[in-house]
Amino acid sequence: MTEIIQDQESRPEIKLPFNNLYLISGRLHGQNQVWMYAFTFLLAAMGYVGFQLLCMSPLMSLLEKNGYSISDIKTNEKLLFDYTALGIDRNLVLLLELLMFAFALLGLYTGIRYIHRKQFLSVITGYDRFRFRRFFFAFGVWGLLIVIVTFIGVALSPAEYTFSFRPTGFLISLLLAATLIPLQSFTEELMFRGYFIQGLALWFKNGIVPLLLTSVLFGCAHLGNPEVDQYGWPIMLSYYTSFGFFMGFITLLDEGLELAIGLHVANNAVSSLLINDKNSVIKTYALFDTASASADAEFIMWAIMAAVTFAVFWFRYRWKNFKLVIK
Repeated sequence: MTEIIQDQESRPEIKLPFNNLYLISGRLHGQNQVWMYAFTFLLAAMGYVGFQLLCMSPLMSLLEKNGYSISDIKTNEKLLFDYTALGIDRNLVLLLELLMFAFALLGLYTGIRYIHRKQFLSVITGYDRFRFRRFFFAFGVWGLLIVIVTFIGVALSPAEYTFSFRPTGFLISLLLAATLIPLQSFTEELMFRGYFIQGLALWFKNGIVPLLLTSVLFGCAHLGNPEVDQYGWPIMLSYYTSFGFFMGFITLLDEGLELAIGLHVANNAVSSLLINDKNSVIKTYALFDTASASADAEFIMWAIMAAVTFAVFWFRYRWKNFKLVIK
């Protein structure tokens, strides 16, 4: 409980465009020319898209084998990662989806280390070490809330959930959730709440504008998810943008990504092991299957969870300087 109090109260005031150690870390380490940010983003995008292209030919062959034509695939590109249409195990599709982030992370790491010549840690936290206790605390808080909310939902609306525990499939999903979902969540946090926020702060000389911009970018980046087709882009864009804003807010307030990474990992891993929603981008052998989720109700529940989580974080870390978000 005293870790952040000592960190934030004992350090001297730093007279730079901002007094946030995390934003200062982005300014002081390495080189920060505009072309470097553009090229590094291109490397990450090439890794992500390149892996999709590698998978495309065999996946298209599987679809054609199962009766889909090229025109079907062009009309609905989401068929490429639809395990039902492909006729393959959903865990294999999950593996392919998550491996795309490994290649994106490789591109991002290459740009940070060898183009910007930054210490990789400097894009993750404003301190001299990764604060693992924060990561695990955030994972525990958000994970516990997901478990509570899930079983309340099952108890109140049992007809909307089907208990579908399959030991072998679940264990493989658990292995993927424990290894590759953290990598996927880390990559998204590093890109949006790390690399982008630090880079934009150099130009805007504050934290609030980068926070708002990256939140919208994060929301737009998820508009290709299948749940957007089901529930509509206005509600899903609002949800993803709000999620991005919350993660960015606690990142700036805590001067590092540790809490956001832990929360994001719990959000994706724990929820995907409890419930498999056919409309979700992540499909696993979860404990329950459902297809009746209400986007409005989930958004409201997420907002309550976010408020509770922030209160817990504030009580534990005693954040006082809210100017860290603005400056």
